[in-house]
Amino acid sequence: MKKQSLEKLRLDRRLAGRRGWISKADLDREAEALPDASEKIAEKEAEPDPGEVDAVSPSAGPEIPAGLDSA
Repeated sequence: MKKQSLEKLRLDRRLAGRRGWISKADLDREAEALPDASEKIAEKEAEPDPGEVDAVSPSAGPEIPAGLDSA
């Protein structure tokens, strides 16, 4: 039981940096054995064209609904 628990923790990123925990060669071998998951990367959404974006001038203040503008 203890051996199984340690085997699961052997490749833990937080523990891999500890001196003597796992050798660089073992870590590299395990990383190469991982399956390729590059097809799961989400594509970046296209940037909207500046002409299509509803531009608000920086000097314009927030719109105040009618009836609430009396101060």
